[in-house]
Parts: sequence; C-alpha cells; structure tokens
Amino acid sequence: MNRIVVVGYGPAAHRFVETLAAKGFDGRITVIGEEPRPAYDRVALTSYLSGTTAEDLTYPVPGGVVTRLNTRVTAIDRQAGHVVTEDGGAEPYDVLVLATGSAPFVPPVPGAGHAFVYRTIEDLDAIRVAAKDAAEGVVVGGGLLGLEAADALRALGLKAHIVEMSPWLMPRQVDEGGGSVLKSHIEQLGLSVHAGAGVQEIVADGEGRVTGLRKPDGTLVDAQIVVFSAGIRPRDELARSAGLAVGERGGIVVDSAMRTSDPSIYAVGECALAGGMIYGLVGPCNTMAEVAAEQIMGGRAAFEGADLSARLKLLGVEVAQFGAMDGALDVTYMDPVAGVYKKLFISDDARTLLGGICVGDASPYTTLRPFVGKPLPASPSDLLFTGSGAANLDLPDEAQVCSCNNVCAGDVRTAIAEGGATDVAGVKACTRAGTTCGSCVPMLKQLLEKSGVEVSKSLCEHFTYSRAELFDIVRVREVSTFSQLITEHGQGRGCDICKPAVASILASLHNGHVLEGERAALQDTNDAFLANIQKNGTYSVVPRIPGGEITPDKLIVIGEVARDFGLYTKITGGQRIDLFGARVEQLPEIWRRLVDAGFESGHAYGKALRTVKSCVGSTWCRYGVQDSVGMAIALELRYRGLRSPHKIKSAVSGCARECAEARSKDFGVIATEQGWNLYVGGNGGFRPRHADLLAKDLSTDELIRTIDRYLMFYIRTADRLQRTAAWIESLDGGLDYLREVIMEDSLGLCADLDAQMEHHIATYADEWQATLDDPDKLSRFVSFVNAPGVPDPSIVFGSERGQIRPVMAR
Repeated sequence: MNRIVVVGYGPAAHRFVETLAAKGFDGRITVIGEEPRPAYDRVALTSYLSGTTAEDLTYPVPGGVVTRLNTRVTAIDRQAGHVVTEDGGAEPYDVLVLATGSAPFVPPVPGAGHAFVYRTIEDLDAIRVAAKDAAEGVVVGGGLLGLEAADALRALGLKAHIVEMSPWLMPRQVDEGGGSVLKSHIEQLGLSVHAGAGVQEIVADGEGRVTGLRKPDGTLVDAQIVVFSAGIRPRDELARSAGLAVGERGGIVVDSAMRTSDPSIYAVGECALAGGMIYGLVGPCNTMAEVAAEQIMGGRAAFEGADLSARLKLLGVEVAQFGAMDGALDVTYMDPVAGVYKKLFISDDARTLLGGICVGDASPYTTLRPFVGKPLPASPSDLLFTGSGAANLDLPDEAQVCSCNNVCAGDVRTAIAEGGATDVAGVKACTRAGTTCGSCVPMLKQLLEKSGVEVSKSLCEHFTYSRAELFDIVRVREVSTFSQLITEHGQGRGCDICKPAVASILASLHNGHVLEGERAALQDTNDAFLANIQKNGTYSVVPRIPGGEITPDKLIVIGEVARDFGLYTKITGGQRIDLFGARVEQLPEIWRRLVDAGFESGHAYGKALRTVKSCVGSTWCRYGVQDSVGMAIALELRYRGLRSPHKIKSAVSGCARECAEARSKDFGVIATEQGWNLYVGGNGGFRPRHADLLAKDLSTDELIRTIDRYLMFYIRTADRLQRTAAWIESLDGGLDYLREVIMEDSLGLCADLDAQMEHHIATYADEWQATLDDPDKLSRFVSFVNAPGVPDPSIVFGSERGQIRPVMAR
C-alpha cells in the first residue's frame, strides 16, 4: 500500500492528505482535482467578493503530495486498480479515496440555464462580471449558503431578493419564531424576503439576458441575476458507474471506517453516505477525512455520526442551533424590539437539555451546547435569560467544545495539564480547537480560567500589574519616569522585561525621546542605539521611505553612504533599503548624511510602526481604483514613531488584486470603487495569519479615524510583546467587540483615543535628528567608553556576491 490516489481536491481531501502527512505516510499520494487550484476555504468563500484573493483562501499543499489540477476523472477501473482521466491517462492506486464533494441543486424549471450557482471561486467570478450590468438579483434558497449569496449580491451593489420555498428562512436551523426574527433583521438591511414561495421560471429576453424570476402565483420579481443556492447533491457518479453501492437518494455508501463496498476504496466528505446521512458541514467532513487516514495507517478510528450544531453570523445576525429542534417541553424568550429570539427544548421531566435555538443573540450556544443530552446545569430561566450560573458551569470531559475539529473539553484540559498550554493560542496549537470557525474560543477561555493553571497577569516580579493596567496607571496618574512608577506601584529596581515595557508606555503617552534622561537606561539593545544589532555586533541602518516612493537624488545618497561606509545593501520586503554592517561609532556619521538629505528614522529597531507598503495604485496601474501610494504615505507619516506593545506593519492595495499583500499586516487597506476596506489582525512570522475585515467602503476620513482608534486601543490594552492578531483573539468578543468599541463607541473611549493620537502627531520628532543635535546622546555611540575613536577589532567581514558579509569566529 504505497500508492494512494485522491479524487477531488476540496477541504475534506485537504484534511485527509494533511492528516496522512502528519502521521508519517511514506508512500506516494496523488490528488486529482477538477478546479484550477488546490483546496481552499469554502466557509470564507463570500469574502472573495470583498477583497480576499484566491491565494488568501487556498490551503498550502502538504509536502510530498503530488497534485494534478484542472483534471477530471472519468472512470474507475477497479479490476486494473487505476482511475482514468479525461485525457485518456491512467493513475494507478493501491488505495483510492473519493472526495468528489457535492454539486449545487438546480431545480428543473424553464430558464434555469441562465442562472448562476454559488459553489466555487469561478462561480463567484462569473457573478461579479454579471453584476456590473445588473441592478437587482435573486437568490433561490434561504438556507445558510443562500443568505451568504444574498449578502454577496448586496456587497456587489445590487438590490437582493431571497426566495425560499419553506415558510421561513433557514428551516434546518431555526423554527418559525426564529425565522420570523431573522426575516425582520434581514429586511431591515434592505433585502426582500419571499418565504413560502417557489420558482415557476427564470424569465429572459430574446438574447438570453435574465429579466426576472416568476413565482408560481404569477408574480414577477425583477432581476438581472438569479443565483441558485437551494441545496446540494452528492457527486457519486464515478462510484455509481464503477458499481459501488450508493444510496437511494444518492451518496456513496460507507461504513464507520469510511470504506465503500470495495475495501480498497474510501469516500469522505459531502459525497459520502455515512449512517444513511449526507453531512454538509465542515466539522463532520473533517472527521471523516481523519478517520479514513487513520484507518489506512492501521488505526481503529471510526465515524459514528457528528454534532450538527452550528453558530453562524449571517448578514450581521447571530444564529445558532444545537441538539434537537423539538422536545416535550420548551422555554421561549422573544424580544421583537431588540430582535432576539431564544428557545430551549427540554425533556418531559424538565431535567434534560435536548437542544436550543438562538437568533440575534447566540451567547447561550457556547455554554449550553456541550450539555445536550445531559442534565440541565441550572434552571432554564437562569441559563437563557439572565445568564447567571452559566459562567460557573463545569463541562464534562466528553462534552464537545469544537465541532469543526472534534475537540472535547477533556482534550482541552489535557492540553493545559500535560501540553503546557496557558492561553488560547496554546490550546489552539495543541488541539486545533478554535482554528476553523472560531465560535468555540469563548469556551476555550472559560476552560483555561477553570483549569487550575494560574496564569499570572503580572508584567514581571517587580510589578503585580499587567501591561494594560500599568498603561492606565501612567496615564491617569501622569507618571513621567520609571523610577516614579516603580517606587509608587512596584518593588525592586526593575528588569529587562519591565524596563523596556514601561519605556514603551512612556513613549506612547508622552512621545518624548527614548534616550532622554533615565529612559536611555530602560531601552533594550536595539532602542539603546536606535538601530538593529546584527549577529556580529554591527548594526543596520533603515531610513524611512514612506510607501516605497523615493526620488533618484535620495537613492543616490543612500548608494553613496553604502559605498563610503562599505555597507551591505538590501531592498527589504517592506519596500525599504536596509544597510548592514555599521559599527556603533559609525551610526551618527551615517545618519548625519541621511538626515541632511531629508531622511528620518525608519524605526526598524523599535516596537513601533515599521512600514506601510503599497502598490502603485490608480496613478499608474490600469486596474487601480484608488491612489494607494498617496494613502500609504499619508498613513506612514501619520503613525511614524508610534510606540506600541509589538512592531506594527501595514500595507495599502489599490484594488482587490492585493499586490501589496495588505491582508498579511497588522492593519491593511484595500481600495474599492466606493472607498476603502480595512483589515486588521494579520501577520507573517512563525504563525502566519490573514487579517479580518473590520469595515468596508470607508471614506478616507472614516478610514483614518478608525485606524487611529484601532491603534490607540491596541496600545492601551495589549499585553507586552503581544501582536495585534493575538490581541484581537484575546478580546472577549473578538472582532465584534473591537468594532463596537472603536466604531460604535460602546465604552465611551473614542474621544480619548482620538485625542491621544492627535497628541502623538502634534509632538512627533525624528529620533535621529534629535540625537544628532544633542552631544549627550551622541556620547553613547562608542565601542569602548575609554577609547571613543577605536573600532571593535573583533568585527571582521568577508566577501560574498560582491558585498560584505560577517565572518564569525570559529
């Protein structure tokens, strides 16, 4: 068994090959997919129409996996043990895994050939093109994917209609009461809902252009685009033609090991009929893939059904369903003014929780879902209405916390007790919980708090306060020095943890020079000399080049400085020029020439804004829709020198092609025809993370005001060395909470945050210019305090590709 062939390359196929690779499979894995790209995140597919690129959504191919894309398998030859592709080729297998997924169901109505479906990136590309000449669109189907499709049409500027055959929206997740509240929410957004209605025909003119959708009662809904999102059908045609067992209504029949009727062939994902059921949610499909991989590797895993609970946010409305949707007794709460509907189903003896529905407020979902089938942990009124008692619930080990990745409370406790996880990020790394849809993150926090692991908030042994608490102490009590702070609120003399952290807080609030007075002694190595120290004890020099825009005269100055001081020169990924190999006593001489030429510090050495990268934007690019260079320069000059808990990177892209890679930054801006989309919480590094959309189609003033508040709120509340991505994940409520604070002013902080940013801008001064003008500051730039002009003899260079390189002692 050294040849595994996977037919289909969707998320389930990706999880299967990823699991095989992690388990050390040493044979050949070939994945054959019909689409032109590897598997991608279909859960986030709608974001593709609001700035996310196909590359952003695409999963990385595990090492050693051979992929054949844009290739359709036409037959399985079970006798010969190979699959046949449309070009007549054959791919032999020892084990075959069918992950062919599903296809959208299009009802057989006249004119259906003129409609679109909502399944792949290519489908969305076609819808986007058609939307340019349309004013109204109709989505047929009011389920999860149908509402996402309607939201996509709305985002493309169309008036959207939803036609749903059932009497209410999302009939598989909510009951009639919940559907009524959901309908009210959606109609307030300007969408039209046609519930209890079918489709008689798609009306088109003589040239095939859609003009509307006719309902069975004869009513015509005006539209130039019709999108079908009325369910899925498993793609089982390959299995059917090969003589494998299939269900009466479709689907490849599999046992609990995910084997088909042929023991050398497995099926996973939406094409598989497991226990008489087709599963269309990401969690069960991932579990199927993991079971198949473990079985192939000789394990005993089994698929025995899955939790179909779901927590969603559609068109800004929270919807959740867990367990059964009926029961002998039920407890209902409805607030039509606030748009909230909650319902619990319980057993006839009022002791066992059977399920629940939430619309408008899904907060009970996280706490109550693990108790389905178990005794009620408190009275229904406490759990559902007041929330009292819910925070103190102790989940049993077998209670499922993350349905996407099949993680139970016991797995999380093991990660904490044995794996050393002390925060949400650690639990994610150990268990995968919270890494797919993220709805279980609040429960992970609760488990951490109840685990018995003491997670100290103290900055270090000298302060019993967190960084955020120290920030408020310095701000409210107008502390101006470290010595004052530690005398009044700490103990001892400080250390290399608290000193730089407090120095950063003082710089953030007062914007004074980092080498002024006692602050010089607080800095770590880089800030102490306003340059990044390198492996051989030399330093790098990085002048600021806002937006990557530079004149030839300034380029010449940089070249002359690099030549005259013999520095290694490199253009960085952040559109700057880095000069390496400067000895400490050379730094003032180098910066004198750069400052005289109009350069200032790029703050590459500080926990501060590094750079705002940009593409050329609408000024030069034929695809650009906004001036990305101008915006990048404005942002970099606005936030230069802004000290923060961690370094900050940014980028501005002039269109949705995203050439500046804005979604990999702490804050990224992508131009739209209506304004700017703002993304936050991205980063590269050891654990890369794409940024999330905070707000879209902002005006320039709205964009800058929102970024101002985002940065200042981050600086005020983040932990020491906490990047924006981890900070947002740590917020109780995450991105939604952040949006409430800085855009809706839920805490009444916005005026204070605005004033704080204005103070920074008004008091900014270039650190190197101020250093060159101050003999006391200049006196520190020496290799030996008793021999100021003597260079460090241990620094030695060799040559490589025509430039210097460090030569280290052996």
